[in-house]
Amino acid sequence: MPHLNGTAPPSSPLNSADYNPVDHLNAIFSHPSSLSSIAKTSDALNTYQDELDEEIAALVRHQSLSDVESVKRIRAAKDDLAELFPKVEDVRARAMQTEEGITEMTADIKRLDNTKKNLTLSMTALKRLQMLTTAYEQLRGLSSSRQYKECAQLLQAVIQLMTHFKSYRSIDQIASLGRNVSDLQRELLEQVCEDFEVTFAKAEVAQRRGVLAEACLVMDALGDNARSRLITWYCNTQLREYRQVFRGNEEAGSLDNISRRYAWFRRMLKTYDDEHAVMFPANWRMNEMLANAFCEGTRDDFKSILSRSIRRDDGLSLDVDLLLSCLQETLDFEHSLERRFNNASRASIDTLSSDSEKAPVFSQAISEAFEPYLSVWVEAQDRKLSTMIPHYRQQPPKPPDEDFSPQMVIPSSIELFNFYRLTLAQCAKLSTGARLVELCKVFAKYLDQYAQQVLLFYVSERPSGQTPSRFPQLEDTILVLNTADYCFNTCTQLEEKIKGRIDEGYKEMVDLQSQADAFMGIASATVRALVRRVEMDIERTWREMRNTGWSKMEMVGDRSSWVAEMLQSIKQRGAEVLGMLHKQQYARAFCDNLVDSIANAFIVSIFQCKPISEVGAEQMLLDSYALKKGFEELLTINAQPNTPTPAGYIRRVNQSMSRLDPILKTLQVRPSPPEALVQAYLIHIADRSDTNFRKILDLKGLRKQDQSHLMELFQAHRASPRNEKLPQTSALLAPLAVTGGINAGGGGAGPTIASGIGNLSSAATLSTSNLPTRFDPSTFGSAIMNAARDGVDRLGTPNLGTTPSQTPSGAMSPPTQQQSAASRASFELPTPGTTGTTNLNENLRNIGKFFKRDIGGFGGRFGSGSKPADETG
Repeated sequence: MPHLNGTAPPSSPLNSADYNPVDHLNAIFSHPSSLSSIAKTSDALNTYQDELDEEIAALVRHQSLSDVESVKRIRAAKDDLAELFPKVEDVRARAMQTEEGITEMTADIKRLDNTKKNLTLSMTALKRLQMLTTAYEQLRGLSSSRQYKECAQLLQAVIQLMTHFKSYRSIDQIASLGRNVSDLQRELLEQVCEDFEVTFAKAEVAQRRGVLAEACLVMDALGDNARSRLITWYCNTQLREYRQVFRGNEEAGSLDNISRRYAWFRRMLKTYDDEHAVMFPANWRMNEMLANAFCEGTRDDFKSILSRSIRRDDGLSLDVDLLLSCLQETLDFEHSLERRFNNASRASIDTLSSDSEKAPVFSQAISEAFEPYLSVWVEAQDRKLSTMIPHYRQQPPKPPDEDFSPQMVIPSSIELFNFYRLTLAQCAKLSTGARLVELCKVFAKYLDQYAQQVLLFYVSERPSGQTPSRFPQLEDTILVLNTADYCFNTCTQLEEKIKGRIDEGYKEMVDLQSQADAFMGIASATVRALVRRVEMDIERTWREMRNTGWSKMEMVGDRSSWVAEMLQSIKQRGAEVLGMLHKQQYARAFCDNLVDSIANAFIVSIFQCKPISEVGAEQMLLDSYALKKGFEELLTINAQPNTPTPAGYIRRVNQSMSRLDPILKTLQVRPSPPEALVQAYLIHIADRSDTNFRKILDLKGLRKQDQSHLMELFQAHRASPRNEKLPQTSALLAPLAVTGGINAGGGGAGPTIASGIGNLSSAATLSTSNLPTRFDPSTFGSAIMNAARDGVDRLGTPNLGTTPSQTPSGAMSPPTQQQSAASRASFELPTPGTTGTTNLNENLRNIGKFFKRDIGGFGGRFGSGSKPADETG
């Protein structure tokens, strides 16, 4: 409401843009008692309206006055501009008049300056013409008397003066003088060349050495073309005898007489130094030009000779030893030229580049001719290596007169890489291009053969006649492991050294990584072989476990007797193996694989012990905890007392052994009430598979008629919303099938495990029921070789689509595969070049890649540690 003075406060509804008078009146007169103030309110509103009218009128008047003033100011500005324009035009006109006056005053001065300039140019031209004419006449006289030293000076002056008259060639006299000077230059060139030819033809070099040296100054003054002509003539003259002797005579020009060529040229250089060097200016580098001409001609000769040797019709091939001898002698000759000419100062011709920036001048100047034929040498190295591999295979892994040590490697591997080092050094001297790539491929080929035919041969069975196959000794297995690790590291070093020596364009073609992975596959196979030894030692304890009456137990006691016996065997054999492993990576890999192996075997054995009571399951769980506790001490069994076990290894043990818990904890639950068993299965096994649930019921020994109600209850509970996200089947139970156990009269038949299953893919391999009562060593080598040939999941490669288990420490555990080769015949190593060799080598590479990734998580860089010295040079 307006104040009594007629003004409305800022927050009054009257100031609102969407003012509604009805709402405002209802707000003011909200009660009948407020109607008495209607008159007062009406007066206030009228007063407020009057004040607004007055305010609006004042604003209108003020705006009108301001518009009039603006119009006046605009008119004044236009008037000022009208006065300014004539003044600007007047100033511009006066400036133009001033400029014209100054130009008239300086025109005479400019004319005088131009006259002076033209007069000076004319005098200079006349003086130069006089000098040119005089010098020309003197030069003609000196040239006829062969005073070459003075001729050289005058010739330079004449040539320089002639450059000033190029623009005056339209004048007849100047053109005629220019022609005379050109004719005189040609006469001097021919005269000097004739003097050199006559002097050398008459063998008067010693008598006329001074005259010829002065003549070279004239050739310098005549320019580059004249100098090049004389240099070419001198090189051809000096090499004429060489070409006649070594090109015209097949015997003298053969590769057998290559040393005579270089001896002849060394004599030629000595003759140059003693007799001819003083004739030619130092900046001509005539001896280097002569050496270049010799190298070019010799290179062409060698190309022709080598080409004819390859195309010979008598069936004889190029002698590799002779080829290498000639190439080595050629390289030595090139190096001698390089030392002589490249070390000399070249400041006279190249002042911008330092000696360190100069590219080699004579590198491959002649040896380039041998490059296409070095493949013959590479083939010779191939043949030599092909004889070395069978010889290595016949050698024992350890020399009989040497004692075994955990760091020892097979001597043949050191010998092989030493041969590689020497061959690489020799090839790098001969060629750093395509031939070195070919040699690298030969290296890779025989590294593959060494891995397959030597290392794998040492850990495979070797039958002879009717005698059984010999099981590889533990020391031999350790030697193969050390050698595979050494070869892996040395392969990497060899690849780096080849890349460091080969030309840039070929570096991408050098790759020995697949060979290194193959050696790592051998290392994986040997680690698995060491685990297999422990598996054989504990075979009898698994039989004792399966013979235990797990369904008749009435109470849980201390750990079972078979557990103590198993731990004793594991620690005894483990201490022996770990004492021979000098690298922590492989000790850790051995322990990890052993723990996984026993955990898998335990799971398989559970399914062979049907039926299992609740007390029996509880006893098994206690036994598994006892095994886990024993495994935690395995890695440090040979260490000093109180040595802490690595936390990553403890996590790996817990992760592997914890796979038993879901099965055993489910078996601990009684079938009555049935809901408890179903809920326990859904919590621990946690899948929706009827088949897997029925396996648990079979393990508990429930009759078929008693299982129907539990199956119905299971199907009802799994359909609930709480369980609808569970997987359809558990990877733990899916590959396993329950069969009758020994104690149940089943005869000890082992479980059936599908090939290529997940983290239990080694169950059949580790299952004692799949092993014969007495270990047959003939199956061991076949198992390794066939596993490598067939995909080797059990040795560390995910070839069957399985996913390796990820441990908490980040290390990858290579899954194992069913030992389908247990009953196969002995496997013979494939012949080189066969498809079997290719498949075997590819599988070994896959093993190596996976095993390298596996032990890479143990902490520390893979492959580090003590190893033999670098054998690749």
